[in-house]
Amino acid sequence: MGSIKKARIRWFSLIRIFGLGMVLYYHYFKTRYAGGFVGVDVFFTFSGYLITALFIDEFIRRDKVKLWAFYRRRFNRIFPPLLLMVLIAVPLSLIANPDLRTNLTKQITATLSFTTNFYEISTGGSYETNFIPHLFVHTWSLAVEMHFYLIWGLIVYLVSRTVKSAKYFRTAIFSVSFVLFAVSFLSMFTQIKGLSEYSPIYFSSLTHGYPFFVGAMIGSFCGVGQSAQGFNQLTSHLAWKTPLIGFVVSALLLFGLGTRMKFDQASTYAYGILLGSLITGCLIIFARLLHDKAPNVAEPRFITYLADISYAMYLFHWPLYIIFLSYFNNNIKAVVAALIGSVIFSTLSYYYIEPLLMGKPVAYQKAVGGPLLFAMVILGVVTANYAVDAPHMSSLEQHLWVGNLYQDADQIQAVHAKVSQPKQTVPVSQTNYNVPQGISIIGDSVTLGARSYLLEHVKNSDINAEGNRRMDQAYDVLMNQQNNNQLREYVVICIGTNAFPDFKEQIDKIIHDLKKGHRLIFMTPYDGHADATYDSTKIAVYERTLPAKYPFITVTDWNKIAASHPEVFEGTDGTHFGGIEKGNILYTKGINDAIKTAGKKTVKA
Repeated sequence: MGSIKKARIRWFSLIRIFGLGMVLYYHYFKTRYAGGFVGVDVFFTFSGYLITALFIDEFIRRDKVKLWAFYRRRFNRIFPPLLLMVLIAVPLSLIANPDLRTNLTKQITATLSFTTNFYEISTGGSYETNFIPHLFVHTWSLAVEMHFYLIWGLIVYLVSRTVKSAKYFRTAIFSVSFVLFAVSFLSMFTQIKGLSEYSPIYFSSLTHGYPFFVGAMIGSFCGVGQSAQGFNQLTSHLAWKTPLIGFVVSALLLFGLGTRMKFDQASTYAYGILLGSLITGCLIIFARLLHDKAPNVAEPRFITYLADISYAMYLFHWPLYIIFLSYFNNNIKAVVAALIGSVIFSTLSYYYIEPLLMGKPVAYQKAVGGPLLFAMVILGVVTANYAVDAPHMSSLEQHLWVGNLYQDADQIQAVHAKVSQPKQTVPVSQTNYNVPQGISIIGDSVTLGARSYLLEHVKNSDINAEGNRRMDQAYDVLMNQQNNNQLREYVVICIGTNAFPDFKEQIDKIIHDLKKGHRLIFMTPYDGHADATYDSTKIAVYERTLPAKYPFITVTDWNKIAASHPEVFEGTDGTHFGGIEKGNILYTKGINDAIKTAGKKTVKA
């Protein structure tokens, strides 16, 4: 077979850095760059391209593909910095909120076994884990990538056993890549309709695998060492300015895409991720062309350095950020500390730890080799100790769990009293509209956390609260109580943190279907991480307009009350204050004040 040229492709480093920058911007300033998660698809597409192109180069050079050698290289590149990240993050987490170490053994096991994506899918139904982030949640992408390596490596190996011509090998690889791309993309596309939670299809290796195959298709004709004839002909007809302009325009388009996408929008999964992958493909092609058209332009060493540590930077940036955010309770300080720590540990990993673990020589090996390996052993012992002793439930989960128990007990007692009461018992007081007097509060996990305090301080109240409750689910509770003549005169709706784009329709439905004789109170939701683009914020804005339209509606503005009392949320997720006395007092006062105001208004008539 033909010979190939071995060289590092200049400007590929920019793609790695660009993808990393998008992810860091998203994680550190989520409200400013809500679609930065598409940076992960930059990684996926580039990995699919690079691995496939190198496979083709190997086939041309050797007439075969060495599968086990490929697996070994991938493991040696991926696992050492991953292990170091765990060994650094766990001991460092001792300075942060203990809730970060909830189920730490399971988190570590999932991380080191490359199954974090499955772990996140299995725990994604828990409302609390959305607010108390896992230390290693970001390694879901590493799990998907490793699954791609295992499956794609085997497929390429099998193809290499049946095809002997380099030309037909390229064609076969492209064809298989296209089929797998179509299967993966369609599996995501067909599941979008009706979804209220997109995490399962986002984390799944099946539905989120197609960016790899976009890259693989590009790698089948635009290689690293040797490209297809058509690509070489294209290169010969272009001036160096053309790929440069194309690269810059593609980068701008990709960044702009990140400003338009949101995690909870169906369009992200219908075409957003696909667009990100295709634009990344353009970046790859233009960078490859620029490498050939500007052979005498050297890649700046600083760019090469950042690209070299980019993988480890990705690993360290997230756990360090959430640890320092918990410690400083200040986002800017947390970002600065996380960036500095990530650069230091990533440099240490790439230039010392990884080579040492693979038996390669490093600078000052005699002086630093032994101490570094000894330090890793000590960190391993500390990590194992704290993993074993880590709590199985966060403080928020415990608080809500206790609240649920009390609520269940109260409901059982209410049913028992209703069944066993003697016939001559005087019925519950009714209003002129034949609805029970008192207050019905329907809420979510924030209400559930304050339930005991509310029952003591909101007279004649009944509370039905549940974690992760949406407005449509609150409607179902309201209708059930109304149909059973259990819905009281004052109806307080404390819903909105778990918001979806159809919130106006759901709110209007509650207003329309509420029977005559009730006074309706909406408590605006508060999410400490939300800005004006969040649906929870839009709910608050919409609910404030309702009293002017409907004389029987009152609004208690928890959104503004909570925002003016940040001390209530110190050490929390920024949304729940469960267990903090001042939070209970403010929350309850907001409801009681609204009840007094509603009492001066008319009922629905």
